Parts: sequence; C-alpha cells; structure tokens
Amino acid sequence: MWPPSSTYRAWQQLSRRPGGTLLFSAAAMIRVPYFASVLPHVRRMEPGLAEVTVPKWFFVYNHLHTVHAIASCNAAEVAMGMAMEATVPATHRWIPKAMTVQYLAKATSSLRAVAGFEVPDFGALAEGTEIVVPVRILDRTGAEVVHAEITTWVTPA
Repeated sequence: MWPPSSTYRAWQQLSRRPGGTLLFSAAAMIRVPYFASVLPHVRRMEPGLAEVTVPKWFFVYNHLHTVHAIASCNAAEVAMGMAMEATVPATHRWIPKAMTVQYLAKATSSLRAVAGFEVPDFGALAEGTEIVVPVRILDRTGAEVVHAEITTWVTPA
C-alpha cells in the first residue's frame, strides 16, 4: 500500500469523530479559501471516490434564483480534489489540467457532487499521466443537473 497524502490522513482521523467531517471541511476551506463561497461539506472520501454537499444559499444564487454555474463548477472541483487527495499517494502529486462541463438542468436546490473513478496502479506511473475524473452534480431529488469531467495531471513527486 502506498503512503496516503496528508489530507487523506487528516480525513481518516477526523471523519470518525463527532463533528469531524465539518471540522475537516472547515480546514479545507481555510486551505483553499476560494471554495468557502460554496460552503462545501465533505461527506465521503476514499480512494477513487468523494462526495461533497453544497447548500443553496444567497451567495450562490444567479439571476434565476438557482445555483449559478460557477458554484456548480466549484462543487465539482472540491469533490474531484478530495477524491484525488484520497487516491494519489504521497509519492506522487496532481494538479487539475482541464475541465469540461455540461449544464443539464436548473439547480434549484442544494447540491451533492460525487466524483468517482478507477484507481490506477501508481507503481506503473513512472512518468506523468492524465487521470480524468467524472463528477456528477445532483440536486436534492437525485437528478443530475451538472456533469463535469476534470482532467488531472499526475506525476511522481
């Protein structure tokens, strides 16, 4: 087994405690302040998978009073980032490289972003490689309102 990232180690320690996922999410917003605008709550984080919820509140409204497009993209990026942090071992590093987004329906409620992908064999990654992380953004009913594909670049550290 590869050594986990420091972010994933923190998740493993905090998520088991009462209020730990909220504390972890607050720490993530401090580390990446831009995400604070969507108030992400990391609900699940494991290799190849992360789930983040985002409340509908006035700072994410657009002129239609729905969740604006960039807030959805932020939710997707938080979910992808948490999935990558849980997946990519400390022996490697990753960075987002590209993002494609499809807006499928109006986001009229709070959102749940689910990033999931197959975990690669990091022992075979001697050079840089792209990992595409699909992210489904679901509304409160479970309908997919946004779909994102985020391409990341992974290299040995």
